[in-house]
Amino acid sequence: MKNRIISPSLLSANFTRLSEDIKIVEDAGVNRLHLDVMDGHFVPNLTFGPFIINDIRKVTNSHLETHLMIANPRSYFDDYIDAGSDTLIFHFEASDDIITDLKYIQNRGVKAGIAINPDSDYKKLLDYTEFLDYILIMSVFPGFGGQSFIESTLDSMKFLKDNTKNSNILIGVDGGVNLSTIDKVYDTGIDVTIVGSGLYGAKNIKRRYNKLVLNDQ
Repeated sequence: MKNRIISPSLLSANFTRLSEDIKIVEDAGVNRLHLDVMDGHFVPNLTFGPFIINDIRKVTNSHLETHLMIANPRSYFDDYIDAGSDTLIFHFEASDDIITDLKYIQNRGVKAGIAINPDSDYKKLLDYTEFLDYILIMSVFPGFGGQSFIESTLDSMKFLKDNTKNSNILIGVDGGVNLSTIDKVYDTGIDVTIVGSGLYGAKNIKRRYNKLVLNDQ
């Protein structure tokens, strides 16, 4: 079994002690962190903006993957890149010129990613593989944490992993990943899982991380 890469969703961390919650997972072995940006328009929730990401950048050297669940994402690329994002992910459903958007992000010197909702046609992503560094498969509908995993998204994971074998694209899964679902996700060949409440909701975060990584129930 290849090493499992987990990118904790900081949306599930305790924001009154965010630097401590980052240090806990980094001490456990984490080297990338997932930042959920929601605007209250593209999804029915509102989170944080570039100022918070700038503050997070100051307290960590981990790879920051910023997931823009926002309308008109192109207007905000520079803000989130300048704040310290290492990978910038926008939604397939929110862009009217995907290739131009991907090229712009890469030309700014960061990794470019696309997220795709459970009900969108994931096969269309194959049209963009030469421009992609990262694909984020949503296994819940974006907007709120703690949702149940959508089983049918396992098909999209297998398909996209099988059809990008000759590329350097990382494929991640976001939504409902926990001790009960993580094995079947990694069985598809997925590279990265985004874990929020399934990690930060534990009494002992480091122990939970080890269980998720080591497949130790």
